[in-house]
Amino acid sequence: MSSSLAGCLSPVKNVSVAAVDLGASSGRVIAARVGPGSLSTSEVSRFANSPVRLGTTLRWDVQGLLRRVLEGLRLAEIELGRLDGAAIDSWAMDYGALDADGALLADPFCYRDERTVGLMDKAFAVVPRRELYDRTGIQFLPFNTIYQLMAEAGTQQADTTDRVLLMPDLLGHQLTGVQSAEITNASTTQLLDARTGQWATDLARRAGIPPTWLPPLRRPGELLGHVRRSVLADAGLAGPVPLFTVASHDTASAVVATPATDERFAYISCGTWSLVGVELERPVVTNDSLRLNFSNEVGVDGSVRFLRNVMGLWLLQECVSAWQVAGLRVDLQSLVRRAAAEPPLRAVFDPDNPEFLTPGGMPGRIARVCAASGQPVQHTPVAMVRAIIESLSLAHRRTLRAALSLSGMDVTTVHLVGGGARNELLCQLTADACGLPVMAGPVEAAAIGNILIQARALGALEGGLSDLRTLVRQTHVLRRYEPRDGACDWGLAEDRIPWGIGSH
Repeated sequence: MSSSLAGCLSPVKNVSVAAVDLGASSGRVIAARVGPGSLSTSEVSRFANSPVRLGTTLRWDVQGLLRRVLEGLRLAEIELGRLDGAAIDSWAMDYGALDADGALLADPFCYRDERTVGLMDKAFAVVPRRELYDRTGIQFLPFNTIYQLMAEAGTQQADTTDRVLLMPDLLGHQLTGVQSAEITNASTTQLLDARTGQWATDLARRAGIPPTWLPPLRRPGELLGHVRRSVLADAGLAGPVPLFTVASHDTASAVVATPATDERFAYISCGTWSLVGVELERPVVTNDSLRLNFSNEVGVDGSVRFLRNVMGLWLLQECVSAWQVAGLRVDLQSLVRRAAAEPPLRAVFDPDNPEFLTPGGMPGRIARVCAASGQPVQHTPVAMVRAIIESLSLAHRRTLRAALSLSGMDVTTVHLVGGGARNELLCQLTADACGLPVMAGPVEAAAIGNILIQARALGALEGGLSDLRTLVRQTHVLRRYEPRDGACDWGLAEDRIPWGIGSH
């Protein structure tokens, strides 16, 4: 895709870059050519990314992931002829522990592992809940990095841990040897001071986490280093390959690429999770934002991502896996099309019920939760898909309304980006439930945001977020979903759900 934007961005040069975008269920490598007024992309690699069971633990296969990343970079170099840059973004929270020589001590835990159960209460005994929120402004989730590190601090491995690196930083270290923490991702850990933008080392110390574990901070758009020659040779890359920091939390990159026309927009970055929020100039840290469990995460160019995590397409992914294990032939796109014809709002539930956090047996779990609230149990895959998509749409509605109330924002459009933009029923029902137009796309928003920050760092693009977003609008096909009035009573359906703790 390419387009001409006269006068939007100052002409400098064209660059060829690769974006490595890793989600908690799949990864991809996107090759891109970028210049003033032009952006063309090509997916050169896509692969599954799932945690693996090691004994009783759930972990990430880092070496397997690194091999797939390097293969994707090799294919991007072939596609583009050269790589002026590359960068990695990924999901948040998870990390790898390194020894004093920089060697990875063990495969990182997956945030869905159960080792953090009960650790929030343990943390609150040493750092009261209100104080922790006042300092960090981050939503309380049982798998936040602070609680994972508290679990780490109590193990034998802690004695040999010298540094911990979040997943994109860990892979960056494997490629370049540089240890750092990119700030958009670091802000999700619940260990970064929301006002100073520095590590809250006193909170870490009180939680039993050695502050020396926390690496130096970097901002998006810095040169991290060059991929080491030995790595290039092993991967079959000609090189050189400069590696940049971008907004390494995939949601932060997705927000960069949200093709808004002005500041009056909300976003839903919908993949394994749905991140629902607005972009602000300063954090909102109040009694109400604490009560409703909202996050203030660092964005690009000094912005704040005021949002809340909502369980997303994980529910559909897990149901499909369960049906396949049961021997059913499942085509999700067909199920979604058929679900559009199902009667509306027969059974809805809170997607953030803790019952749904861990993998396995998802259809049965959803049926039990629906039955417990006196609603018809959805036995067929089509009916189950309808219930999931309606419940996600209601959660989008509820969370968006809370974000607007807390922030004082007045928005005219909801931008739904990420994999959920492919799901026409989800987009339409989200528009219906929110009572606002939904602009769907781009699907690969995280990778595109990654590419844009690289291109700006290399001098191929200039300007702020509005300039970058103009380029996205001009080079991508978006779809608009208008809310339909009177199709069903979304407010009444929302009232039927016993929303749990953390679901406001």
